[in-house]
Amino acid sequence: GDCCAPPSPPSWTMANSNPQVFFDIALDGQVAGRVTFELFAHIVPKTAENFRALCTGEMGKGRSGKRLNFLGSTFHRIIPGFMCQGGDFTRGDGTGGESIYGDKFKDENFKMKHSGKGCLSMANAGPNTNGSQFFICTGSTPHLDGKHVVFGKVVSGYEVVQQMERCGSSSGTTSKRVVIHSCGEVEKDGGAPAAKRARTEAPAGEVQVLHIIRKHSGSRGASSL
Repeated sequence: GDCCAPPSPPSWTMANSNPQVFFDIALDGQVAGRVTFELFAHIVPKTAENFRALCTGEMGKGRSGKRLNFLGSTFHRIIPGFMCQGGDFTRGDGTGGESIYGDKFKDENFKMKHSGKGCLSMANAGPNTNGSQFFICTGSTPHLDGKHVVFGKVVSGYEVVQQMERCGSSSGTTSKRVVIHSCGEVEKDGGAPAAKRARTEAPAGEVQVLHIIRKHSGSRGASSL
C-alpha cells in the first residue's frame, strides 16, 4: 500500500488540474513496480510540461536525433539517503539529455522547496541549464533549494523508489540496471494510462546533484547536484 509514501507538507497541496505521470521501473530486467508523480504545473508549468511530454514521447525526435522520451532510459546515479537521478535518454551516463524546448531551458522559479523524500527536481549543470535529467529525493536536501527547480512529487509507489535506492552506492554507481521500462501520463479519472503513453523503444540511457555543498564551483559538466 501507501504506508511508505512520504507525508505531503502543507505547501504540497495538490491542484486538481495538475497532470500525473508514471514510470514502471525494472531492475536488471525484473519489473519492480510503478511510481506515480504529480507535476506542479500550477507553479512551474514549463518545467512540468517538459517532464510530462518526455513521459509520453509525444514530441517525436529532438535535436540529438533521439526520441524525446524517457522510455528505456536508466537511473544512472543513485546515492542512498540522498537521491535517484535519471533522465539522460541520449547518452545514459549523465552527460546528455535534451528538453522539449531545444537543448536547455532556464530555471523557471524556486518557489517549491526540497521538502524531503519523494520530491521531484531538475538536475542541472549550473544556472539555467535544465534539459531532461531529474532526480527523486530520498532524504533531506535543503542545500539544493534555490539551485534546482522542484517540479513534482511522488504520489504513489514510493516503495518502488526504495527498491531503486537499495541498488545505489555512496559513489552513485548502481549494482543493478535501473530502467524506465514503461512510462506515460495517467488519465485524469485515475483510470488506465493515457492512450498517448510511450510505446516505442528508446535507447537505454553528467548532470549531477551535489551530495555535499562544494567549496568551489569550477567543475565542468553537470555536477551541480
